Formats: sequence, C-alpha cells, structure tokens
Amino acid sequence: MNTAQKVAPMDIVDTAVSAGLFSTLAKALTEANLVGTLKQAGPYTVFAPTDDAFAKLPAGTVEGLLKDEAKLTKVLLHHVVSGAIKAADVIKLKEAPSASGQMIKIGVTSAGVKINNATVIKADIEASNGIIHVIDSVLIPQML
Repeated sequence: MNTAQKVAPMDIVDTAVSAGLFSTLAKALTEANLVGTLKQAGPYTVFAPTDDAFAKLPAGTVEGLLKDEAKLTKVLLHHVVSGAIKAADVIKLKEAPSASGQMIKIGVTSAGVKINNATVIKADIEASNGIIHVIDSVLIPQML
C-alpha cells in the first residue's frame, strides 16, 4: 500500500460521533433507526445540533422525543438536506427542502449564517457521503 495514499473521510455518522460534540444526536439517530440511512452514499448536508443545543430545549423535551420514534424521526430529518451543500453555496440560498418534507429557512445576518433560528457555528466538515454544518440550536419542524 502506498503510504501517501489519501484515506477516505468517514461517513456523516462516524464523523459526527468522532467529533465528541454530538452524543445526544448520535443517540437520537440510533433510537430513530436513521444511522443506516445516514451511512448510505448520499450525498447529504446535515445541520448537526451539538449536545449543548439539545440541552437548550425545555426540560423533558429530549426524553420525550426519544420515547416517540415518529416525532424524533421528523425532528432529525428536519436537519437533513439532499446533496452536499458547502457553506459558500448555503449562503446563496433563502431556503432548502429538508428530508422531513418541510422547508428550512436560510439567512445571513451580522451574527452569521442562520438556519431557521439556529446559528451555524462550524461549517464544511467533510464526510465521505456529504457535509456537516454544526448548529447551536435544534431545528423543530412546524408540525410538532
């Protein structure tokens, strides 16, 4: 094997888990049976809420979602957009269709890039099957 050979990046799930900021997201993906989906070829863009983002939700919200697979799945899919959309392209968009079936709003403010009410705190984390943008709040779809 050529030692100069580039190692392929990990998929979105493994990249998120290895970052150490997404244990709640990883647990939620497992509970909703979405790990396999996000390990597929994609590409996907995932707006990934950190553990701190989940902690900002009202008391009992995360526990309630973890017990309701249908609602949990809808919330998680609201963070996923088809295609690998880098930050330079995200900022050109006003909205994008999430995998939950609802649109997410995208805007650029003096505080940075906003996805609905969340702020992107780290962009363009590349994975073998897409892109992760780290956000500071959980995106909640309208139907919940």
